[in-house]
Amino acid sequence: MLTRTRKWTPRTRHQLVVGLLFASPWLVHLVTLVFYPFLASIYYSMTYYNVFDAPSFIGLENYRVLFAQDKLFWISLYNTLYFTVFSVGGGTILAIAIAFMLNMTVTLRSLYRTIYYLPTVTPAVAAAVMWLFLFNPLYGAINALLNVFGLSGPGWLSDPRWSKPALIIMSFWGLGNAIVIYLAGLQDVPREMLEASQLDGANWHQRIRYVSLPMISSVVFFNVVTGLIGSFQYFTEAYVMTAGGPADSTLFYGLYLYNSAFRYFKMGYASALAWVLFLIILVVTLLTFRISSRRVYYAGG
Repeated sequence: MLTRTRKWTPRTRHQLVVGLLFASPWLVHLVTLVFYPFLASIYYSMTYYNVFDAPSFIGLENYRVLFAQDKLFWISLYNTLYFTVFSVGGGTILAIAIAFMLNMTVTLRSLYRTIYYLPTVTPAVAAAVMWLFLFNPLYGAINALLNVFGLSGPGWLSDPRWSKPALIIMSFWGLGNAIVIYLAGLQDVPREMLEASQLDGANWHQRIRYVSLPMISSVVFFNVVTGLIGSFQYFTEAYVMTAGGPADSTLFYGLYLYNSAFRYFKMGYASALAWVLFLIILVVTLLTFRISSRRVYYAGG
């Protein structure tokens, strides 16, 4: 069959040029700030580059040193995995529980929802400074509260055994975004399904387990995936509050990458770290999709 080729009329060409002109700022941004750094980092990861001298190609040496000789790499990876498991796992359970409570018909419900969301609009640095005071072992509010109940509070950020749990506790304070998303998901649970299950004799626990949670499983999946990606890049709070200490107990992967690039000026090595992090996040995300493929319900799917 003969196919008709589309003719480019002057009007069509003019519209194309105008459209490209309007899109040009985004296209320039995409090429210069996304594609070029992305491709350049692959090359730099295989070089010795300290900013002051020209890059020197060394092949896969950075990756060999990273996996075979760098103890801080494994420490930072362990710290990051520890934080990810407990912050994402515990945060998911806590956010869902709070969302269920905020979905109840109670007095001042809108006020409670606002209060739970407010921490998310607080700048990360300001929140970190505030929690530094709360975690202070001598005059912090948390240990003062524990003393009221006759308990001796730990050293928190000054104790390697408690530094990561302290940051995990702090992460729960900023669950407002996840709570709002879960709350929106609960609004879409068909009321007739809840009423039907209640008529069939299901108690509140059974309605949550067999009706509400399956109906919002796609929302849970979304929050878990975004939480995993964010936790692997955890940086600001650790940088402000502990700088990786004490005894490297809060040296997270993102902080180690930052130190390698901007403190030790090992840009080539930092690029290798960045690519390893990219691959770790990619594998974890794909595994999450694979595991949840038969456990997530999509309405209309």
